[in-house]
Amino acid sequence: MANFQVVVADPDSGAAYQRDIDGQDANRFLGKSIGEDVDGGAVGLDGYTVEITGGSDNAGRPMRGDVNGPSLKDVLLEGGTGYNPKRDGERRRISVRGKEISEAVAQLNVSISERGDQSVDELYGEGDGEEDDE
Repeated sequence: MANFQVVVADPDSGAAYQRDIDGQDANRFLGKSIGEDVDGGAVGLDGYTVEITGGSDNAGRPMRGDVNGPSLKDVLLEGGTGYNPKRDGERRRISVRGKEISEAVAQLNVSISERGDQSVDELYGEGDGEEDDE
């Protein structure tokens, strides 16, 4: 059974929210790729649509949108996600995960692409000032 930590980015406010999902909600992401839209109800945002922007596996290897499939691949990179060269022209072979989401993915990054009626703070129960200080 799939289990993900999802980081939801709100581009309007610049805030990010972390949610752990599993079961049926996590299964909505399986087989999708970077750049695809998913119903926001999977991450607790009913009425919203979120776009998958990236992720990583449990070893910290990033997903790349230009690598097909869900498996690990060793690719020669000049820069971008997963590699930051120190000199001009420097290249290195790096292990990255493909753009398709599988059960090997531990963290997903998503961004809100279409908004619903309620605000994100209301749906996540944050910012209402009713915190316990015990």
